[in-house]
This record gives sequence, C-alpha cells and structure tokens, in this order.
Amino acid sequence: MEQADDTSAASAFTADEIEAGRRLFAGEWTFLTAAPTIATLPPMRSIEIAFAGRSNVGKSSLVNALTGRKALARTSVTPGRTQELIFFGLGPELTLVDMPGYGFAKAPKDKVDAWTATVHAYLRGRANLARVFVLIDSRHGLKPIDREVLDGLDKAAVSYAVVLTKADQLRADELAERVAETQAGLARRPAAFPIVFPTSSREGFGIGDLRAAVIRLMAERGIR
Repeated sequence: MEQADDTSAASAFTADEIEAGRRLFAGEWTFLTAAPTIATLPPMRSIEIAFAGRSNVGKSSLVNALTGRKALARTSVTPGRTQELIFFGLGPELTLVDMPGYGFAKAPKDKVDAWTATVHAYLRGRANLARVFVLIDSRHGLKPIDREVLDGLDKAAVSYAVVLTKADQLRADELAERVAETQAGLARRPAAFPIVFPTSSREGFGIGDLRAAVIRLMAERGIR
C-alpha cells in the first residue's frame, strides 16, 4: 500500500526537542528485569514510560524502533508472548516498560487474569510512572477493549497518549481520517494527552515525534 505521509505531531515539537530525543534514545539501553508479579517489581529509580496495547499490536517492535535496537525487546507473531512487565533502562534517566498485551493470548485464563491484575496494580501504584503510551492498530482504530483500558487509566488519573501503529499500511488520506477519528474519541477523556502519534516501527515513521514527546515530559519534570 502507499506509505502514509507524515500527518503526525511533528509540528508540535521543536527541532531541538526532536534532536534531543534522538540523542537520548541513542544511549546505551539495557534489559533490567522481568516482573511477573507486583512483588517482583524493581525499585523505582527514574521516570518510567510504559507501553500498553492489545496483543500483537507492536509494543516490542516500537520499543526496538525507539531505542534503535533490533532485539532489545523480544518480538513475536504469537499473540500474548509477553507475559511479564519487562523493564529496560537508560542509565539513571529513563526506564521503558513493555507490558503484557491485553485481549487475545495463547495462555490459560487464570494466567491471563494474573497478568491483568499485575498490570492494573502497577498502573495504580507506580509513583514514578510518567506516561502510558497506549498502542492502537491504525488499520482498525479504537475498539471496545481499548476504550475499557482508557476508562481505567482515566479513573486512575494516569497520563496516557495514543500511538497508532502500522501507519505505513494506510494511505495518507486513510491515516489522516484515523488520526482525526482517534482525536475525537479522546476529546473528553481527562487523562489523555491531546496529541495522537501515528507511527511505523518498520519504516521509522513518527518515531522522532515519540522521542521528542518523552524529552518534553522529562523537561517538564525537571530531569533534562
């Protein structure tokens, strides 16, 4: 399909922010830990950015694209492969958290329920969690299960932003329509960041904007 033009949030960020984001994410990222339960969460050390979304929406691929690493986060075509909260660190400055996907997963129901409880407890109680990027497949848009997750984040007063993945698989006009539709769906949500981020991990589309958004968030918290 025709690759989408950049209808993303680039104009909302300065060239300096985009360059600062590139430099930051080019740093040395390391795997920190995998936490299957709240009791095994690592100590809070820096601000955390978490990635949530339906199984197989592309969370691990996005983490790899942001950090410029091909295999920092494990990717799989099998939905539900990520079964723990996976923590990646950039020195003392920043931690990324790859969360278990919600929705379909090839795992017993009791295990899925346990992951879900862990994720909810993490979102409610992690004091250094600065933002959740909620990934939505741009080909399909917001589904009822996604809205349930957004409802939970609103109730918990956890700041979140919507990232549209696989944007390279839509035409420019289709993507513009999906962005507008998503923004309309977020308009009255109290915890939602007002910018929607269309991205393609495969093509690198929109990745600079996400990095810049993290830079701005860190600056707002006096970290950079």
